[in-house]
Amino acid sequence: MGSLSIWHWLIVLVIVMMVFGTKKLRNIGSDLGGAVKGFKDGMKEGAVDTPVPPSQQVTGQTIDVEAQREHTKP
Repeated sequence: MGSLSIWHWLIVLVIVMMVFGTKKLRNIGSDLGGAVKGFKDGMKEGAVDTPVPPSQQVTGQTIDVEAQREHTKP
């Protein structure tokens, strides 16, 4: 009794189609597919190794920003 049979899911599907209509469900599906594709493409672009400028490279050193500012003032 705890699990739903195939008939229960079919009834739910028919009710959803009656409420929303097939055109709206098709639009929702295509929008969701486009969003997933865009997300995957964005993840691929982010994975490409881009050169990091030397000013943004991380080294094993810590820098005291206030001391550096005082040192560089004329």
